[in-house]
Amino acid sequence: MTDQDVYLFREGRHFRLYQELGAHPGLENGAQGTWFRVWAPNAESVHVIGDFNSWSKDAHRMRSRKDSSGIWELFVEGVGQGAVYKFHIRSIHNGYAVDKGDPFAYYWEVSPRTGSVVWDLDYVWKDAAWMSGRHEANALHAPMSIYEVHLGSWRRVPEEGNRSLTYRETAPLLAAYAREMGFTHVEFLPVMEHPFYGSWGYQTLGYFAPSSRFGSPQDFMYLIDVLHQHGIGVILDWVPSHFPGDEYGLAYFDGTHLFEHMDPRQGFHPDWQSYIYNYGRNEVRAFLISSAMFWLDRFHIDGLRVDAVASMLYLNYSRAEGEWVANAFGGKENLEAIAFIKQLNEAVYQYYPDVQTTAEESTDWAMVSRPVYVGGLGFGMKWNMGWMHDTLQYISKDPLFRKYHHDQLTFIIWYAFYENFVLSISHDEVTHGKGSLAGKMPGDEWQKNANLRLLYGYMFGHPGKKLLFMGNELGQWREWSHEESVEWHVLAYPYHRGIQRWVKDLNALYRSSPQLYDRDFSNEGFSWVDFHDWENSVISFLRKDKEGRPMLVVCNFTPAVREQYRLGVPVPGYWKEVLNSDSEIYAGSNAGNAGGAWTEPWPSHGFDQSLRLIIPPLAAVFFVPQT
Repeated sequence: MTDQDVYLFREGRHFRLYQELGAHPGLENGAQGTWFRVWAPNAESVHVIGDFNSWSKDAHRMRSRKDSSGIWELFVEGVGQGAVYKFHIRSIHNGYAVDKGDPFAYYWEVSPRTGSVVWDLDYVWKDAAWMSGRHEANALHAPMSIYEVHLGSWRRVPEEGNRSLTYRETAPLLAAYAREMGFTHVEFLPVMEHPFYGSWGYQTLGYFAPSSRFGSPQDFMYLIDVLHQHGIGVILDWVPSHFPGDEYGLAYFDGTHLFEHMDPRQGFHPDWQSYIYNYGRNEVRAFLISSAMFWLDRFHIDGLRVDAVASMLYLNYSRAEGEWVANAFGGKENLEAIAFIKQLNEAVYQYYPDVQTTAEESTDWAMVSRPVYVGGLGFGMKWNMGWMHDTLQYISKDPLFRKYHHDQLTFIIWYAFYENFVLSISHDEVTHGKGSLAGKMPGDEWQKNANLRLLYGYMFGHPGKKLLFMGNELGQWREWSHEESVEWHVLAYPYHRGIQRWVKDLNALYRSSPQLYDRDFSNEGFSWVDFHDWENSVISFLRKDKEGRPMLVVCNFTPAVREQYRLGVPVPGYWKEVLNSDSEIYAGSNAGNAGGAWTEPWPSHGFDQSLRLIIPPLAAVFFVPQT
C-alpha cells in the first residue's frame, strides 16, 4: 500500500480500497503468504487470528503504519486461500477487546459461522460480447424490463429439505427462463453477505462478498456470466444506508463509532434497529464507493439499485421532533449524505458510462435522476413509488367505485417526466401481510385474473422502465415467503398459464416496439387520447417513438364490454390489434375487434378520423396503424 493510496483514502477519494485493505495472498521476499490490512485508528493493538494459529490472540501482532492513517498490516507466511481469520482488536478506550470480521473480505464462512476467508477472485469470463455491447442494452432509450429475484427463494429443492439452489444451479435455469419470458435484466435482492437470512440481504455486513450461502465468489461470477451470455443484464440491490450491529461486524469497530455516527440521533435507525454510516467521514465514503466499484470492476455488474435513499437524504427520517439533529443551516437535509450520493454517482459514471444507478427514493426530492453538474443527485433512474401506490390502490378497488377515483390513474402524467422513472412492482408489495398481487385484485376468480392482466398491460403501456418481482408473472396466490419457492405449481391451471403468457407477450411487444420505450423520459413520447371518461373507467393514450410513429393503448377498468367505443387517432387507415389481454389464449373472454379496425372520417378527440372499437372487459388493448 503506497503513500498515494493512503493519501487518497484519507481524502475520501480512493475508490479501489478493496485492492489494498483486507486479505491478499501473494509473495513477500520469495515467501508465499497473505498480506492482512485493516483500518482501526483507535486500536491499541490488532492481531490476526485464525485457523492457521489456533485462533491465538497473541500469535500474529499487526504493525501500525507510521503515517497516522490508522491502518494496521502484517504479512503472514504460509497462509493462503481458504484460511479462516478475524482481527482481534484491543481498543485504547476502556479496555474494549473484540474479534472482528474483515470489512473487505471477499468471502465469509456460511452463516451462522462468522469468520472471514482468504480468497482470490480469479475467474475467466466468457461474456465479452455482452460487455462490448451493453452500452446499448443499458441505455436510457433502450427497453428495460427487469425481473426482480430473491436468490434464496426463486427455486428450491423439496427433495433435499427444501434447500435453496446454489449460484451454479440457478445460472442455466434463471438465464433460460428470463430469456424465454423476454426480460432484459435480472435484479437481485442484496447478495452481499448478511448475518440474518430473514433480512433478505438488506442488513449487509460483507460489502465485498457475495453470500456464501449459495456458493463461492466464482460461483456468483458464473451466474452473472451465464446471464450475460444469454443477453440478460444484471442489477444488484445495494445498501449504503445502514448496517446491522452484530458484534463481529462494522459497529463500534475499534472501540469507537468508526463507521457510524456516535450520536444515536444521527447514527441509529429507529425503524430497522441498525446503524447509519457517518457520511461526513472521508474514509467511510471511500469504503462505500469502493464497494460499489468492486461489483462493477470484478463482477461485471450492469447496474446498482441503491436502497432507502430517502432515509439517507433526510435527517428527520422516521424521527419525531427533538429526535434528530439539524444541519449547519438548521434544515432537515443530510448535507453529508447528499455529498456522498453525488460523489458515488459521479465515480460510477466516470468509470462506467455503460451502466445505470437507480434510486429507491420515496419522496418528492427534486432531480434525483439528473446529473450532478446541473444540480441533481446523479442517479440514472428512480423508482416511481407514487405510481405504484396510486395504481395498486386504484386497481384493488371494486370496479363499481373506480370511477370516483379516476384521478389516481391520470395524476401520474403531471409528473411522469420530472425524473427517469422505473415503474416498479417489487417484493415490498407482496410481503409483510400485504398479500400477493393477485390477492389484491377484486372480484371472482375470473375478474381477479383479468384485473391482474389489465394491471400489467397498463404498466407496460405507460411511460417508464418496468420491474416485476418473481412470482407476480405467474399470478401466484400466496404472499411471498423467503423460506419457500415461487409457486411454480400454479402453472397447472389455465388462469396462471394465461398470466404468464401475457407477461411474456407484453415483454415481446415492448422490446419490439420503440413506441413503448425510446421516449420513456420525454413528454413527446406520450399524449392522451381521452382521460376524461371517468364514468366508464376507460383511459386511452398514444405512445410515440422518435420517428413519431404511434401506438394506441386502451384500458377498460370495468367488467362491462364497451361497444361502439369511438376514439380519435392521428393516422387514417387500418389499426391492427396487436395485443389484447382478454384474448382466450390468456384465459380471457375473447372479446375484441377481430384483429383490428378501420378508421372512419368522423372527427373525434382532436383528430380528423376515429376508430369505432369494442373494448373488452377489464382489459388492456394495444393497436398500431398499418402502413
